[in-house]
Amino acid sequence: MDGQDGPDAPVRYEVTDAVGVITLNRPDTMNSLDTRTKVALRDTVLAAADDPSARAVVLTGSGRAFCVGQDLKEHARALESGDGGLAGTVREHYNPTVRAMATMPKPVLAAVNGVAAGAGASYAFGCDLRVVADTAGFNLAFTGIGLSCDTGSSWTLPRLVGWAKARELLFFPRTVPADEALQLGLATEVVPADEVLARTLELARQLAAGPTLAYAALRSALEVSSTHTFDESIEHEAAMMQASGESEDHHAAVRAFLAKQQPVFHGR
Repeated sequence: MDGQDGPDAPVRYEVTDAVGVITLNRPDTMNSLDTRTKVALRDTVLAAADDPSARAVVLTGSGRAFCVGQDLKEHARALESGDGGLAGTVREHYNPTVRAMATMPKPVLAAVNGVAAGAGASYAFGCDLRVVADTAGFNLAFTGIGLSCDTGSSWTLPRLVGWAKARELLFFPRTVPADEALQLGLATEVVPADEVLARTLELARQLAAGPTLAYAALRSALEVSSTHTFDESIEHEAAMMQASGESEDHHAAVRAFLAKQQPVFHGR
């Protein structure tokens, strides 16, 4: 399955082995996000969320960067024209994209092939897992150009690295190299640059073959627990256990266990 407008589209989408791969495709600009790209990425992520053929989703970039965030050349032109307000694009483009990534009923992985800066870093933080090239890094670049943060990083970053470290990384932006990112919890794995996509796809295929309804329930339980009380969270856990316990996947897996066989999951 191919998405967008062919090889020159700013975002490409294809599904292979039940894994939907979304590729930012502006390598000449280090996959910076102009309006056309932001619209394409939002629409592609929303389509992937609803695509029954994709049981896991991978986000990556083409060329030497993952994504360096907002296209500042386009933004500079907007500022010069007196139309530099950012709340509109945050609400129209960035928020719907990262919300769909965080809430779709399937795992989302980032194959961080190169530098991820600004909103690009935030998109990676919105994924469940981040496989990072040993040559890559993360930069919370917002205050470097006099801006606050966006694309969910105020929510995801403290949950990955802790409240104090999040403030440090936001107040003093720098490129966090891959090895440090692994130590901090920003990276799930660090691999050689030429292996990053292959390793991410390996993990994604493993997840796509797994109990995707259970993964969706886990995602929901973790999200609820981050903003609700303990009692509310364990009550939601009960609801998620009931829902996943009623699935065909669970029933079949129990039968397979008793028969000493490997379960086969179908996402039903």
